[in-house]
Amino acid sequence: MSWRELLPPWLVIVAGLTGIVLLCVSTKDVPVTPLRTKYGIVLDAGPSRTILFIYQWTTTMANKTGVITECSSCVVQGPGISNYSDSPQKVGKSLDTCLNWAQKMIPAEQHSQTPLYLGATTSTRQLNLSHPTLSDDLLAALTVALKSTPFDFQGAQILSSLDKEAFNWIAVNYVLENFFKYDWRGHLVPSGKGMAGVLSMGGTSTQLTSKIEEGNQAPKEGVRLQLYGRTHSVYTHHCPCHGTDQLRRRLLSMLIQDQRSAKTVSNPCWPLTYSQEVRWHSVHAGPCAVSDDASDVPGPDEVFNITGSSNPSACVTLVHSLLNSSSSCSFLTRSLSSAVKPLRTRFLVISEAMDFLRKSVPSPDLGQAVNKLCGMSVKELVQESQTSLDAVADYCLVSAFIFHLSTKGYTLDFDKSVQTAFREIGDTSSGWTLGYLLSLTNTLPQDSPSFLKGIEPGVWSLLLILFVVLLTGSFMRISYRVMVKENSFSNRNSSVFDDN
Repeated sequence: MSWRELLPPWLVIVAGLTGIVLLCVSTKDVPVTPLRTKYGIVLDAGPSRTILFIYQWTTTMANKTGVITECSSCVVQGPGISNYSDSPQKVGKSLDTCLNWAQKMIPAEQHSQTPLYLGATTSTRQLNLSHPTLSDDLLAALTVALKSTPFDFQGAQILSSLDKEAFNWIAVNYVLENFFKYDWRGHLVPSGKGMAGVLSMGGTSTQLTSKIEEGNQAPKEGVRLQLYGRTHSVYTHHCPCHGTDQLRRRLLSMLIQDQRSAKTVSNPCWPLTYSQEVRWHSVHAGPCAVSDDASDVPGPDEVFNITGSSNPSACVTLVHSLLNSSSSCSFLTRSLSSAVKPLRTRFLVISEAMDFLRKSVPSPDLGQAVNKLCGMSVKELVQESQTSLDAVADYCLVSAFIFHLSTKGYTLDFDKSVQTAFREIGDTSSGWTLGYLLSLTNTLPQDSPSFLKGIEPGVWSLLLILFVVLLTGSFMRISYRVMVKENSFSNRNSSVFDDN
């Protein structure tokens, strides 16, 4: 029996009609973005050194903003870029080792698609204020050097302190998953958590950065950020003369003036037996210098022996006195407008001294932790920090300053989760560069998606049912024809036997 006999013409007609229906059904183009890894490079040109960071993320975006998954870094050998102001032609050469390392870390086929940025901070910013021509020549030399790389160079710029702190704010809230989180299916969803503030201490100043509450008018100095489909207005309270170095100078200046008649000046914020010889002009120079009596100050070359007495309560009292008399820091006096007063914000502290405090003196009570830190001996400090005593001698002073802020109504969070989260990304020192690149992923060109033809789910269901009915009917028809043929053949044989 031939297949042509088993397949009636009307089934062919039905199949043809089905094909016509499929051609007539409306379809839509479904974009499919290829999932692949992308890279970005940020050079952090700081005061004492330059660090090259490589960030990577997948092409999966969360409301047009990238999701960074990994970070690695290379420390450039030599001083910070501002030290090359007298010989800018050498600054590009200093970056060669790390740029060559980056070329090896990033696949060659991605070099031309990898954006490269350089952000210069404090020292270059100061150089630009004092010698703008030198800073322009320095940036021009860097531009020439970075354009010669195979990467997609996007520019070199001097970051303002407000921009840098805003990027720090982005980075901290990103690693804390305050912008989004992963649900149980692995999908990105809004976190529903509030945004944390950031308290960062530099050498010359301290910054308090927080999001301005909705409904309040943003100050002119605020920064507007577009991240993960939402707009955030961020404001930084700048506190000059309250960085680590300036706090030390102001404290020593106060102690020298109070104990000028003594041969040895006692510093309750330094560990016992630690001492330094200090010239008066080294602690009483610049715009942060303050004297109680301008007519009775030591000579600029007069030398004083400062010795630590390790007295926690005296140190805290001294710092309170020093800061209560300060007029250069608005958030210490809490004389802020209601629109930008961040007293209800939880602040995370970025400070080496506080990192040491969290690790070495774990205590839920900040006051007790400060007392324990300020009471540590020279031997204990060196053993716990694994660094030189000069680097940790002022940790007590810094922690007392942070404690003073907590008495002003600010909620300070010393949770280790920030350091842990940065470590999971790959580099705990990434800081503002992470926030910088996250904000720039909004402007990076997206991969062109490929398109697949798709139909609506309801139409797909109807067509599926139609095909099932067609196949079922076809098999039933074929089975029926086979049975009819077999019966006919059986009857014919029976009649032959009967005739015989």
